[in-house]
Amino acid sequence: MVTRRHRKSKSVAVKSAELALAVPQVVAHRLIRMALAGPKLSKRDRKEFQLMVNEKHAAFAQAWSAMAKEAFRANQATAASLFTAFCNPFSRKKPSAAKVAAKVQKAAAGVLGKGLGPVHRKAASNARRLAKTRLR
Repeated sequence: MVTRRHRKSKSVAVKSAELALAVPQVVAHRLIRMALAGPKLSKRDRKEFQLMVNEKHAAFAQAWSAMAKEAFRANQATAASLFTAFCNPFSRKKPSAAKVAAKVQKAAAGVLGKGLGPVHRKAASNARRLAKTRLR
């Protein structure tokens, strides 16, 4: 019998740790490349340095969009639960303060995780790609 594993997305802490390892590798590689290039850049160096700028713009735009979408979704869920509580004030099921705080914390972590995703993907892929690339 074949069992299926459901792949969960990585936690914010794991993404942050991987980002903390990948970013210095990418920065070091690119700084060494800049130092070795000197004042006259090769076509390959110009392409890499232009890519460095363009990918940051794209990754942060994607992160901003993903965070806005997730924040909107979380706000909609909060509004729906408030509306339900307002429409049914005598319900026996009242959420405790701890449950409400846990929901808010989970929503905030979700927004952060959505924003970290595009930046993490780009930094990790750059670290893998640049690890294979010769400096000269």
